[in-house]
Amino acid sequence: MTEAVTKQSLVIPQLIVGLGNPEPKYDQTRHNIGFAAIDELSRSWLIPLAENRKFQAEYGEGIAPGNGKVRLLKPLTYMNKSGQSIQAVTNWYKLPPESVLVIYDDMDLPLGKTRLRLSGSAGGHNGMKSAIAHLNSQNFPRLRIGIGKPNHSTNGDNSESISHVLGKFSPSETQLTSLILGFVVECVEFSLKQGVEKTMNLCNSRTVELSA
Repeated sequence: MTEAVTKQSLVIPQLIVGLGNPEPKYDQTRHNIGFAAIDELSRSWLIPLAENRKFQAEYGEGIAPGNGKVRLLKPLTYMNKSGQSIQAVTNWYKLPPESVLVIYDDMDLPLGKTRLRLSGSAGGHNGMKSAIAHLNSQNFPRLRIGIGKPNHSTNGDNSESISHVLGKFSPSETQLTSLILGFVVECVEFSLKQGVEKTMNLCNSRTVELSA
C-alpha cells in the first residue's frame, strides 16, 4: 500500500508531447513552441524523430540523461486533434495519463515565463482540449511556455490574438526563445530525475531573460 502511494506521488514523465501544427508555414510560429521544445529535447538527448504513421506523428524513443527510456512525440494531426496521436501512443504502450507531459504555448504568460502543473483544465487551448478528451483525464502534467499577448489587443476582437499566436517571433524574441528552450530542457530533465512536483519550484519561479 505504501509503495503504491509513493509511486503515485512521484510523477515521472514517460511520454513527452509538444503541441503544434504540421505544415511548413507554421514553423517557428508562437503556437508551435511545443514542437520547438521537442526538437530541442531531440537534439539535446540525441533521440532522432521520424514520421510514424500508426501514431500520426513524428516520434522517437531513447534514453534521457539520468533516466530510463523516454518517448518524444510531435502530433501531425493539427492542433485541435492532437489527442488522437497522444491516445495512439498511450494505448500502444499502455501508458497511464499521468505519465504524459504535454508542452504547449500560453498567451497568458509573458515570454520568458514557464509554468509546470500536475493537472488542470485546457484553459481554452484547443490542443489541450483534444488531449484531455482523448486521455479521458485532466490528471496529466503540462508545461506551458509563455508567448505573451499582442501589444494592442482590442476587446472582443479575436483576429489580433490569432495573428499573434500564428505569427513568428521577432529577431530579439527568437534569441530569447532559444534560451527559454534550453531552460525547458533543464526543467524536463529535472522532472525525469526528481518528479514533476519537485520541478515545479524550479520551473515556475524563474524568468528567462537576455543578458544585457
